[in-house]
Amino acid sequence: MMIKAYARSDVGRVRDLNEDYFYISNSLDDIQLFMLADGMGGCNGGEIASHLAIEAAKNYIENNFKDIEKDKDSIIQLVASSMEYANMVVYEKSKENKELQGMGTTLELCLIYNNKVFIGHVGDSRIYRIRKEFMRKLTQDHSYVQKLVKDGTITEEEAVHHPQKNMLMKALGCNAFVEPDVMIKGFLKDDILVICSDGLTNLVPQEEIFAEVKKNIEAAPKELIEKANNNGGYDNITVIVVKNI
Repeated sequence: MMIKAYARSDVGRVRDLNEDYFYISNSLDDIQLFMLADGMGGCNGGEIASHLAIEAAKNYIENNFKDIEKDKDSIIQLVASSMEYANMVVYEKSKENKELQGMGTTLELCLIYNNKVFIGHVGDSRIYRIRKEFMRKLTQDHSYVQKLVKDGTITEEEAVHHPQKNMLMKALGCNAFVEPDVMIKGFLKDDILVICSDGLTNLVPQEEIFAEVKKNIEAAPKELIEKANNNGGYDNITVIVVKNI
């Protein structure tokens, strides 16, 4: 299995700081790991939270992967534990310093092994999978607006422009414990993963994301960031594209 990955992050047009952070494995690494975090919190809390979360989850997986059975259950448990560990690290840090109180972050984690992707998800960053001519959202936003859609209170269309769009129901590092969504999906030859922060999805429709990625996987992160910036760029924007070649 050969993996190609391209990524880019941009501060956008309005913010002073880029509180998004990402990590992509080198294609020669033993563990194929791809992560994205969109931090939030006063001062530079968001920036600290996103960096801490990714470093903690990455270290946890790298330190423990060799010791587990490589079956589905063990790997998904490892992903869940790495997210819980990252949560604890961010939460403990927020308690040390008054200025960092209440900081938190989204976290998307994709561990690719044996033509499968093991996913951990907290927050409203997103993971999509493109297979042939179809792009599917694999994650459910942990947001107030998504809950309203699920309850049937508002429609998907209304959700796009809802004033409380950015209100999260679940983030990493805000409480002592977090329960991440974990799942296993097939990742076959020619499948593509798109991992992105809401700075992209709030400003660029899904069909345009799909079109750019299909057109040129290498240029897609740059092109998509440009589109988001042209549409206002009012948040940090991060895009990771991963293909099983």
